[in-house]
Amino acid sequence: METETPGVVDGEQLLAHAADIEIASRSLKAMSHPLRLKILCTLGSGEACVQGIVDNVGTSQSNISQHLAILRDKGILSSRKDANKVYYRVGDERTLRLIGMMQEVFCSTG
Repeated sequence: METETPGVVDGEQLLAHAADIEIASRSLKAMSHPLRLKILCTLGSGEACVQGIVDNVGTSQSNISQHLAILRDKGILSSRKDANKVYYRVGDERTLRLIGMMQEVFCSTG
């Protein structure tokens, strides 16, 4: 008789979720850069324009724009244009939950 370990996915379930695993892998790779992680933490609480992200993260606008493009290309960020400003937000609820967990684990005081 085979016993199941809680939280462990068997091989068949893993193959059934191959697309989700690919998305997760792509997202984690994009998020692994410290500056991109700072950007995502900034956007975890809502949307922000590029200048707002620059002010929060503390680097040049051109550097932020390059990293925003990577995150957008990987499908992590969504954007909208309002007049001459572009506002960014995390586009996937699962990524928001992951950012929240990382903040709780790595940024909590106590």
